Amino acid sequence: MNFNDPIIEVFLLISFLSLLPAVLVMFTSFTRIVVVLSFARQAIGVQQIPPTPVIIGLSLFLTLFVMSPTVDVIIKDAVSPYIDKQISMQEAFRKAEPPIKAFMLKQTREKDIALFLSIAKKETPSSPSELPLRIVVPAFAISELKTAFEIGFLIYIPFLIIDMVVASILLSMGMMMLPPVLISLPFKLLLFVLIDGWNLLIGSIVRSFQ
Repeated sequence: MNFNDPIIEVFLLISFLSLLPAVLVMFTSFTRIVVVLSFARQAIGVQQIPPTPVIIGLSLFLTLFVMSPTVDVIIKDAVSPYIDKQISMQEAFRKAEPPIKAFMLKQTREKDIALFLSIAKKETPSSPSELPLRIVVPAFAISELKTAFEIGFLIYIPFLIIDMVVASILLSMGMMMLPPVLISLPFKLLLFVLIDGWNLLIGSIVRSFQ
């Protein structure tokens, strides 16, 4: 197959664009960010505030911020030369692979890579850069989920303590029919505002990739 054929190039480009949502989720920092923000919303106890579109939008822009150094390298080495007709599409994809793979490997646990190497019955290569994407991508995904759940657990602890304290006070006062969540919610919101929660949360998420 001649990948330099304009028709083939257009077909491959359209195919890539159709896979863009999956690429965004599996190849970038989006998964960790959106899961952590969802955990924060659940921990506070407000199911629809911030609304889901706000969570997704904030996650997208944070993903662009975190991925900007990698994207800059890909644009410089692959996208710009392809637009200028200096390289073929096949070569552009080949040049775009090392930067994104380097980002994923930096965030991926060796244990997760070993898992998929074992499942695929592949030997461990001499260099991490020699790992194929079909091994790196799923290993990166489960590493991101583990990290997101660890951060989510830490987020839950202070709000859980507030729920427990309020429930204990209501129980000692004999107000067993009053839902503790109804009373604890204002205190959790107050705590989140007083500690400048969004600043701390977003800063922690972004620094977790460095």
